[in-house]
Amino acid sequence: MNQIISVIICTYNREKYIEESIVSILNQNVINYKVEVVIINNNSTDSTHEICSSLLTKYPSKNIRYYVEKEQGLSISRNRGIELSNGEILVFIDDDAIAYPHFLQEIINNYSTDLTMQASGGRIYPRFESKEPEWMSKFLLPLMSVIDKGNNKKLFKGTSYPIGANMAFRKSVFNDLGLFNKNLGRNGNNLQGGEEKDFFNRMKERKMKIYYLPFACIDHIIPDARLDRKFIKKMGLGIGTSEKIRSLCINKLEYLISILKEITKWLASLIILFYYVFTFRPNKGVMIIKFRIWVSNGLLFNCKNG
Repeated sequence: MNQIISVIICTYNREKYIEESIVSILNQNVINYKVEVVIINNNSTDSTHEICSSLLTKYPSKNIRYYVEKEQGLSISRNRGIELSNGEILVFIDDDAIAYPHFLQEIINNYSTDLTMQASGGRIYPRFESKEPEWMSKFLLPLMSVIDKGNNKKLFKGTSYPIGANMAFRKSVFNDLGLFNKNLGRNGNNLQGGEEKDFFNRMKERKMKIYYLPFACIDHIIPDARLDRKFIKKMGLGIGTSEKIRSLCINKLEYLISILKEITKWLASLIILFYYVFTFRPNKGVMIIKFRIWVSNGLLFNCKNG
């Protein structure tokens, strides 16, 4: 009997991209596994519900589960997706992410041949809606949920971990560690995060192995609205606030460690600024410093980001 791989897509007001995202999973080339698609609509107020309902009708032979989660929050939606999924492997992609045709097969092959693998994250390419802004740099691309660690499979070591737009787990991990912290992560229009970092840190504390899979690829759509200065500021404040919440949930020492890490990031940011100034690309360096200011404000002063 074929095993099951579940793909969980949590969505909130992404009517422009959600259909392409879902269809990219429905059209996967997969052998020896059944694909289950679990769509969690987190109270969208646009036409997301109608689009998802239409896909259920359009693809009657596909194993699609659709659920409207009334309690707001990305972590809450992800946890609901975990509870509703039947797969041995659970895959998460964002509602504005487009999977490559062999995306799931790459994940299946790696989990089937490496039983030590407990979680993974794949390569994420940016797909700019119009053009890449001149202030964008490789240091800020991760803010757009972009990751490229080369062509070799490797462990996520130290403080590195997968990006939520493209991550996978054995379901047994959630049985062992519990679910995502519902006090962290995006909620409606706020831009807080931290739930992924919190969960992967829990995994690392248990010595669970988390791998980078270079050929489990997706495109991540980056709309012009996400490149607006106000949006980047809101994101920076959200990241800082999330880190404060996450660390204080552990203890005050962990919060102090977060502050010390922020200081080291400031030193690195200043070095990067000087590099871009001396290479005649000051806009890239200035945006890095602005972003660092916003993160620090969220971390130290608990600024509201909504």
